[in-house]
Amino acid sequence: MENISILGLQWGDEGKGKIVDYFAKDYRTIVRFQGGPNAGHTVYVNNKKYTFHQLPSGLLWGNKRAIIGSGVVINLELLKKEIEQLSDINFELLIDYRANIILPYHILEDEYEEKLDGIGSTKKGISQAYRDKYARVGVRVFDILDEKRLRRALERSYKFNSVLVYGYKEKMIDFDEVYEYLLNFRKFLKEHSADVQYEIMNQKEGIIFEGAQGTLLDINFGTYPFVTSSHTIVSSIGINLGIPMSMVNKNIGVFKAYTTRVGKGPFPTELNDEIGDYLRNVGNEYGSTTGRPRRCGWLDLVLLKYAVFLNDIHELVLTKLDVLFGLKEINVCVAYEYNGRILDFPILYNLESVKPVYKKFKGFDNFKGASEFISFIESYLNRKIKYVSYGLNRDEITIF
Repeated sequence: MENISILGLQWGDEGKGKIVDYFAKDYRTIVRFQGGPNAGHTVYVNNKKYTFHQLPSGLLWGNKRAIIGSGVVINLELLKKEIEQLSDINFELLIDYRANIILPYHILEDEYEEKLDGIGSTKKGISQAYRDKYARVGVRVFDILDEKRLRRALERSYKFNSVLVYGYKEKMIDFDEVYEYLLNFRKFLKEHSADVQYEIMNQKEGIIFEGAQGTLLDINFGTYPFVTSSHTIVSSIGINLGIPMSMVNKNIGVFKAYTTRVGKGPFPTELNDEIGDYLRNVGNEYGSTTGRPRRCGWLDLVLLKYAVFLNDIHELVLTKLDVLFGLKEINVCVAYEYNGRILDFPILYNLESVKPVYKKFKGFDNFKGASEFISFIESYLNRKIKYVSYGLNRDEITIF
């Protein structure tokens, strides 16, 4: 059985949770390989809403194996609450020994930074936890399993972070308070931690690799600095899990029939008018994690083609096509005007300076009427749209 990746091709919020759930019925294991509780993947089953933040989606079928890889940063308190909300669902959970922990003072620092000059953070301490990881002062799952090792690791982290907190002229959380807080999770982690690299290599097949956020939020290849703090693209699967990319047999890309993003940053096709309001209200474009209203705009095929290339996408999933039903006219960005030139590739380092060039489509009220719209996207991207998702529930997907 092949292994697949499911990735978002825009600025996140493409509807990946529902798509992972759809495929998961045929797969044993679902793996989250990056991100943290800033992700919000929503799944509806029998009109009941489930939101996954750190657990991978797809567990609602029962008897699944959920894996959290080393590239994820974990808020242990929130993770336990998320597990408790799925108390009626049977699944096995494995957390990589190497995964870094979001500490209470990371969240405080995130709030302080946002007050000064933020980029629209979710204030979950994500970037601060990743910063400590790469500064080699992070606390990992494996550290918490031994009291002496935890104290040594936390002392390094605490000293480093204290300097930053005092720089904000704020009071640092007491060391012993943080130490005891982490010790409370030792029993939980003993039950659920593992060498995830070994477990995946040993299973070999029947695995879904689930991305969080979206391609355009990648720390290297997104709209920096208005990005997340991890690598959201397909090649990060190998780095974050310690496996060869040959284990990923098919890459499935998910995108919406229009574009959204949250927080600050360039957005060439953004609509600050009644159509933007229409997309937001009909599409219920409010963050699963923060509840923030999302910025909305027309579909940007220039960025989408870039994301397809970057992730070596084999099949496409189009979501929320029904949100466009009823519009008299629909625009799709097919190029950019930049310094007197027409470009069909993105310049992400200067995206705020481009002007979108649109192709207009007559509005449609059903899937049949959308055939020209779908065919044009397939032709532009040179990829097949195999699935079209509409509505909220897991069975509202059409195979093309």
